[in-house]
Amino acid sequence: MNVFPGDPFPLGSYWDGKGVNFALYARHAEKVELCLFNKAKGEKEYERIRVNERSHDVWHLYIEGLAPGQLYGYRVYGPYEPGKGHRFNSNKVLLDPYAKAICSVVEWDDNLFGYKVGEDDLSFSETDNAEQAPKAAVIDHRYDWGDDKQPKIAYHNSVIYEAHVKSLTWLMPGIPDEIRGSFAALAHPVVIDHLKMLGITALELMPVQQCLSDRHLEEKGLTNYWGYNTIGFFCTGLQVLPW
Repeated sequence: MNVFPGDPFPLGSYWDGKGVNFALYARHAEKVELCLFNKAKGEKEYERIRVNERSHDVWHLYIEGLAPGQLYGYRVYGPYEPGKGHRFNSNKVLLDPYAKAICSVVEWDDNLFGYKVGEDDLSFSETDNAEQAPKAAVIDHRYDWGDDKQPKIAYHNSVIYEAHVKSLTWLMPGIPDEIRGSFAALAHPVVIDHLKMLGITALELMPVQQCLSDRHLEEKGLTNYWGYNTIGFFCTGLQVLPW
């Protein structure tokens, strides 16, 4: 495995066709390790690679030969001083905040917390969460937009409709059952015609990013339906990638 200094931009993971650049903002970190995984759950990392390069507050490296589909996370070392806002705990694998894909949903476990569950939240957990932690995945960011063009409707002529993907499409007549509640349903002619009939020129979607349901909700058999608990602002939460 050939490791090079890499670049501090763009943040997150970026595949260039030959390898992957990783960049992580961590201003108060004292040490950062990139963790590589073969499976989303049930296994610890097969490789830990120390990130030696730092440009201002961004830690970065480039690994030749890695490709889309690679699962990863970080262990970040630093002070554990909750009173000063620092909760570094290298026992915990952390999700890349700039992840473009998250390969598993969060399944609550005491190991996921940086403190000891049941004790003061200023306590320090020494258990390892690598087997349970959600992992980021490297993606191929390239996309062929074909002949798509921006509608370029002036703002003063715009009629913006705020909608929830599932709520808008789940019960609408004429949508095939297999795509209800999905992006594909939003693009179905039935939905498009309905919006045009209303005079809508643009959709503003309620959260579609990867989110989680709070532990107390799941314990009651409930879910975070509206999505306002984002853990990944750069990836969709409507489906889980099959890794």
